[in-house]
Amino acid sequence: MINLIYNLLLWLILPLLVPYHAYRSLSRGRRTAFLERFGRIPAEELDLIGGGGGTILVHAVSVGETNAALPLLKGIRTRFPGKKIVISNVTETGRSVAQKSKAADLCIYFPFDYPFAVRSVLESLRPDMVVIMETEIWPNFIGVAREMGIPVLLANGRISDRSFGRYLRLSWFFRPVLERLSALCMQTPVDAERIAAIGAPSAAVHVGGNLKYDIPVVKAPPEQVAGIKSTYRIPADCFVFAAASTHEGEEAQVLSAYRELLAHDPQSFLILAPRHPERAPGVAELIKKEGFPFQSRSTLDGSPPLPAGGIMLLDTVGELAGLYRASDLVFVGGTLVATGGHNPLEPAACQVPVLFGPHMENFREIAALFVTHCGAEVQPADLAALTSELLRLAADPALRAELGRRGAGILLESAGATSRHLDVMDSLLEGRANRG
Repeated sequence: MINLIYNLLLWLILPLLVPYHAYRSLSRGRRTAFLERFGRIPAEELDLIGGGGGTILVHAVSVGETNAALPLLKGIRTRFPGKKIVISNVTETGRSVAQKSKAADLCIYFPFDYPFAVRSVLESLRPDMVVIMETEIWPNFIGVAREMGIPVLLANGRISDRSFGRYLRLSWFFRPVLERLSALCMQTPVDAERIAAIGAPSAAVHVGGNLKYDIPVVKAPPEQVAGIKSTYRIPADCFVFAAASTHEGEEAQVLSAYRELLAHDPQSFLILAPRHPERAPGVAELIKKEGFPFQSRSTLDGSPPLPAGGIMLLDTVGELAGLYRASDLVFVGGTLVATGGHNPLEPAACQVPVLFGPHMENFREIAALFVTHCGAEVQPADLAALTSELLRLAADPALRAELGRRGAGILLESAGATSRHLDVMDSLLEGRANRG
């Protein structure tokens, strides 16, 4: 009955879903890809995986989930060398990151959760296993995979404090879906307890750890830093401050802090990277209003080096991780405003010191580790505290280096989730093979 009601609602929203999706895609300069989203994968793309069979499908909704999946994708390549890897995304930005990573043999859009679309995709790919990153619960997708005998693993799962109550109240809906999953690898024992309370079978729940910790720790050598700065027209001898994944309301605060920095050290430079590139025109207007010299990344090629005291506005996707390597200090956005925060481990993996604001609800465990290892100063409570810490770190290269080493140490101490996930995958694949 629950499944019937869910599918009836899906059909009722179809007349709204199509124009809404078309508007969102076209207004952001992205293709709608309706054929893929309704289950039709072009033949020339299927040729990349030999027409299907012997594949593992990994679903990562957007950028954060795709980046978290990268260590697992590399592990799959090593542990199961005969398998082709397909990664599916919901967002264009997630798909772009997946394509640029070259970690998969094929990148597709995740289908809308209609049974006919889901079945078409799964019949085209014929995967040996499906891996769903984090807590993406799609009833029809999971149900059809179960009907086809395809094991489905929920990987890197987490249930936030804010979400747990909602999931628990709707456990009557989620329990039948969770029972169809073959296994669930949750990040922490608390996450494991919560998913079991919502309805997942306890025997199928594992504590796998957080895949985000398995990012390789690599400090860029000076010649690589120089090459990155040359590519992006960043002045060679400037202190480079990167404000990453910022949201509305944060850019003005970052620019205020940057103005204070320039008053103390004119040989500084800001990389400003809005979380959503479609916001870049509005951020550009704000920068102009504040009077800073700047240039957008999309117009850099062939231009002369940018001046000290200037700004590079990153209005493209998939380049931020490389720019971390050329930064002296990174502020992680989504944290001075109440959006739940973003992942500070990616810049930490480059041994770059990291700051983030008070709103880290989605990364509570990681934030606590940074505070423990690096000191409470890495989490300034407001603009004034951010400005103070920015000035302190800009003036102290030795302290920056020490904080960079401590941040990287968090990853080194907490690694191992990939191996635990692969062990569960191995068991599921073996069980499927034994069933014939």
